[in-house]
This record gives sequence, structure tokens and C-alpha cells, in this order.
Amino acid sequence: MSLVYANADNFKESIAEGTVIVDFYADWCAPCRMIGPVLEQISEEQADLKIVKVNVDENPQLASEFGVRGIPALFVVKDGKTVAQKAGFMPKDALVDWAKNA
Repeated sequence: MSLVYANADNFKESIAEGTVIVDFYADWCAPCRMIGPVLEQISEEQADLKIVKVNVDENPQLASEFGVRGIPALFVVKDGKTVAQKAGFMPKDALVDWAKNA
């Protein structure tokens, strides 16, 4: 579907519709750098999933709202409501299954 980098200004509209995987990350985080290409592949291959990435260093208020304590922190949001969350790296197939079945 698409990959969007969100901030406080566009976050709510970015997650308002459909199934969204929200990735809270930081550029200095090694596991975040590992999962980045996986999320890019998912955004290209899965028309029904949207990826929204939020940099925690640039958007600490959003990370706080979601209770992010470690990164990467992944959330599945369906039509604006959080339905699942996990922390850490996940392989592509497991991530897609988790998001679609949340």
C-alpha cells in the first residue's frame, strides 16, 4: 500500500483508515535498521497494509502516548484503533501474519 514517515502533524490522519503497522524507531538503533528493509518490502508487496514509521527522537510525544519503552516498537492499528503491539525484530512472514490476524 504505502510507507509514510509520520510526525505529530500527520500521525492521526496516517493511521485513520485500514490496517497500519506503526514502527517506532531511531536511526541509531541496530534492530530498527534491520527491520526497516523488511517493512519497505511489506509496503511494496502487501496492498492491504500501510506502514507508518515514527522516529522516537524527533517525536517523543507520540512515543510517550503509545507507551513505547523499547525500540523497534511495532503496533497494528486498524481504522485508528490499536489492536496489537510487539517489540523487536520480526521476520517478514511473521510480521505480515501478525498484522493481518491482529
